[in-house]
Amino acid sequence: MYTDINLDLINECKKGSRSAQFRIYKLYYKTMYNTCLRIVNDTAEAEDIMQESFLDAFQKLDSYSGEGSFGSWLKRIVVNNSLDLLRKSKEIISLEEEKIDLPEEPPEIDEEEIIFRVKEIKKGIMQLPEEYRAVISLFLLEGYDHEEISEILHITNNTSRTRYSRAKQKLITILKENKRVNIEY
Repeated sequence: MYTDINLDLINECKKGSRSAQFRIYKLYYKTMYNTCLRIVNDTAEAEDIMQESFLDAFQKLDSYSGEGSFGSWLKRIVVNNSLDLLRKSKEIISLEEEKIDLPEEPPEIDEEEIIFRVKEIKKGIMQLPEEYRAVISLFLLEGYDHEEISEILHITNNTSRTRYSRAKQKLITILKENKRVNIEY
């Protein structure tokens, strides 16, 4: 069975310890804020969602089973709250499903070039429409697979793959238009 390294802190939080809650908050707030920001693309909204997510987590702490890491459990709350905001503010457009061919691996590049490209790609992701940004952020930046994304967004696995493919193509177009990154596929 998995044992979280912060189990003692979590148990203190379950007892209502404000200082333990503050320490948990300090451990995770940056990561959770960045997760929110990548999905909603608005600093004020991301801050609100992050705060609300911590409140939700502390209120629902008894439902944390300890089977996985606390950070993963908290991130799921953050992602769900972020996506709920997107659903409330604008209905996510459903896209037609289609079979997708996976791209070839990009050629190897040096470490400095990778760092530069990652920064520029993150900027480009923020320019994508919400339904594309959500899928590509969950897949590339948060590490979810298409099955998990389809469950989170309540879409089919194929729709997740389609949105990812279209997001990737749109991102390539954005990056080429900005002349920031030379991407060839």
